[in-house]
Amino acid sequence: MNLKQVRKEKNLTLKALSELSDVPQRTIEDIERKNECKVSTAIKLTDALGVTLDQLCR
Repeated sequence: MNLKQVRKEKNLTLKALSELSDVPQRTIEDIERKNECKVSTAIKLTDALGVTLDQLCR
């Protein structure tokens, strides 16, 4: 999962992405560290980042 890379490209902090996506900051940190998450969480993140699931996950 390319979450950290995409987040950095969009110039978003963990806190900002958390607020945009309604995903807890701790969850985003865990996803960036472990490279795995639930599909429902990934959808929230892609909506907030303006990318597709494919772009985020590949």
